[in-house]
Amino acid sequence: MNAKTAATAASLASDAPTLLVKVFGKDRPGLTTELFTALAEFGVDVVDFEQVVIRGRIVLCALVTAPPRDGELRANVHQWAESRHLQAEVISGLGDNRPRGEGRSHVTILGNPLPASALAALTARITESGGNIDRVFRLAKYPVTAVELAVSGVATEELRAALAPEAAAQQVDVAVVASGLQRKAKRLVVMDVDSTLIQDEVIELFAAHAGCEEKVAEVTAAAMRGELDFAESLRARVALLEGLDASVVDKVRSEVRLTPGARTLIRTLKRLGYQVAIVSGGFTQVTDDLAERLGLDFAAANTLEVADGRFTGRVVGDIVDRAGKATMLRRFAAEAGVPLEQTVAIGDGANDLDMLNTAGLGVAFNAKPVVREAAHTAVNVPFLDTVLYLLGISREEAEEAEAEAEREEQAERRQ
Repeated sequence: MNAKTAATAASLASDAPTLLVKVFGKDRPGLTTELFTALAEFGVDVVDFEQVVIRGRIVLCALVTAPPRDGELRANVHQWAESRHLQAEVISGLGDNRPRGEGRSHVTILGNPLPASALAALTARITESGGNIDRVFRLAKYPVTAVELAVSGVATEELRAALAPEAAAQQVDVAVVASGLQRKAKRLVVMDVDSTLIQDEVIELFAAHAGCEEKVAEVTAAAMRGELDFAESLRARVALLEGLDASVVDKVRSEVRLTPGARTLIRTLKRLGYQVAIVSGGFTQVTDDLAERLGLDFAAANTLEVADGRFTGRVVGDIVDRAGKATMLRRFAAEAGVPLEQTVAIGDGANDLDMLNTAGLGVAFNAKPVVREAAHTAVNVPFLDTVLYLLGISREEAEEAEAEAEREEQAERRQ
């Protein structure tokens, strides 16, 4: 730190005079450069600087040290702004921004649409909880509107508890995660498969070929609601597949439909260095194929027993149930070298609850009520890539990763 820098820091710490320069109006290229060129004539130092452009209108704020020729700076700024058909304001004050309060969180709000009334209600809850909104920016405008708020002054868990019921009442989705370096660390994302990564329930696809779809669907629904023990219900459903020709696996694989946004989610995460896994109460006959096609790092599921080319109506080995999913999350995290607090779990059913609660961030995706109430946060729109916004990844960043992946795939096909 040189002498001038040290002097500036010391003067700001002791509430030295500063000027807040605000400029707003129609945006055009070069305005930011022009403003700072005008300020540079007075030898000021920049203390803070923010700019936002919405629908072609710019709001530019610069906090600078007050120069000896304060009045001349004000006149020059107003003259420059007037020549550019802008409005300007120069406000005297002391020192820097006030320190942010302890307890810092990122609050992501998703809506389709996002009503002003919802933002009014949620921001009111933040204020009532003792929080202050320090910064707001948009993460996405489609397929949902997603905005992120940087909030300080209240503990993350307290803020999450205050906003969850209000989000449900306003019919929007809200995620509250702690701020800090941990949020920027590379993570492990573990997803459920049936009705999460894919739109289908795999056992029902098999059951359709065995002619027992309705019976299996009834048991599946009860299990997902938490009304039946998962392991027992799985054995009962698998028993109905006894005698089915195992060659049907290829047909079922072709019938599986990815959830909208699933491929974008995975491509973006992989592009950013995340590791991605799936864990399912379904079957390896399908999940292994998904893992290979999507380039996943880890996969775990149950395995249908086959003898003489037909399903026996039994599964092989230990059943991946509610507790088993949490166990696999821990195992994947250990193999990936990722602390549990840096893991993300996504699921929709009651058998995902242990996994969601074990992860650093548990996301209930279009989930049953019992799951939405217990998870850290919920997403209730049919686009899996909206989970990216909960991680602070914008729509533009996701589209860039998607485009890069497609270019690489095209290059590989040409070779």
